[in-house]
Amino acid sequence: MNRQVALGFGLGMLTTSVLIGCLTAQRPANPRPQTTAPAPAATQGVRGQGVPEFWVRPGYRVDLVAENLGNARFMEFDDKGNLYLSRPNRGDILTLRLRGNRYEIVNTFVDGYPTVHGMHFADGWLWFTQTGAIHKARDTNGDGKADEVQTVIPEGKLPRGGGHWWRPILVTDKYIYTGIGDSGNINDETETERQKIWRFNKDGTGKTLFASGIRNTEKLRLRPGTNEVWGVDHGSDWFGRTLGERPLQFQPITDYNPPDELNHYEEGKFYGHPFITGNKLPRIEYQNRKDIVELADKTVPPAWSFGAHWAANSFTFLTKDHFPGHKGDMFVACRGSWNRVQPDGYRVERVLFDPVTGRPYGSLTIVKTLVGNNRVLARPVDCVEAPDGSVLFSCDTTNRIYRISWVGGRNAQGN
Repeated sequence: MNRQVALGFGLGMLTTSVLIGCLTAQRPANPRPQTTAPAPAATQGVRGQGVPEFWVRPGYRVDLVAENLGNARFMEFDDKGNLYLSRPNRGDILTLRLRGNRYEIVNTFVDGYPTVHGMHFADGWLWFTQTGAIHKARDTNGDGKADEVQTVIPEGKLPRGGGHWWRPILVTDKYIYTGIGDSGNINDETETERQKIWRFNKDGTGKTLFASGIRNTEKLRLRPGTNEVWGVDHGSDWFGRTLGERPLQFQPITDYNPPDELNHYEEGKFYGHPFITGNKLPRIEYQNRKDIVELADKTVPPAWSFGAHWAANSFTFLTKDHFPGHKGDMFVACRGSWNRVQPDGYRVERVLFDPVTGRPYGSLTIVKTLVGNNRVLARPVDCVEAPDGSVLFSCDTTNRIYRISWVGGRNAQGN
């Protein structure tokens, strides 16, 4: 999350007690069915050789499958099992292949693209983004290096840069979806092209506003079997600062508010940022706007809420049977945030979806990378479902990729 802050309008009339009462609830208001996921018989999770002392939920195993990657950010598989890894600081995408139990670099797929970030494999091409452009590339001879690259949306058609410059991409049968977040923390950029999701024809024409009111959504995907566009969005920082908190010393409000969001993005809908957070609660800086109630009324609340400043960064839907009873659920990579006195986030979270309604109703922590004495052992950036149904997650601070797999009733420590 970016440290830029846009503060305004003073203290306002909203009291601290109201803020805490309204915002600390991290779950939807509507009752949800009880979790029915199978409880594994294992008494502890399993960590393979070289894996730090992560907390791992019983029934699951974490293995180190790639290392020494340098700025490992987002991942994507193609239809042949090649794993692509974007490295925005290096300006390249690596091609990795599974050899034994490890993914090894076989080539540099593309390079010379600073800020390369989001990826989506579709139509035989790897589509990828820079902060101000969208390209697609393919490898026709199987050596892991792209021999054809095309620019679909060139520089100048999209806003770029700023504090939240990460650009997502979703490619469907008909369209490209992309977006860009707030240039700072809570800037009013409603009259600009920022804080919005845009839809294009697949040739880069037909630019159409799809949804607005986002802060930092780094990945977009369809829920399997539907045309529903989903994404996770970072909540804003410094929520209680104008009420007299001591930043990063005493933050009883900011440490718990506002939540990060899991959103079902629909055409023409508004998702609140920068004016409204969580379940339709105004930011203090904007509460004196004459239209604040109307803005709250039209805001779509989160389909699911995570903890404040978890930095829910990316996700993958589960489509295979590797994890029993998990199909249709979502794994979410939470990188953790600097904007808390008491650290939190730093995990891979499972969000459970009701198979009847298609809506989330619960969540479980699968892997936690923040351990005793507030030691941060990894910052999960992205997660992706592998061809065998296991889930990989990346870490850009340790430059590694880990695999989460199911071991059911086994509780032996991996080595």
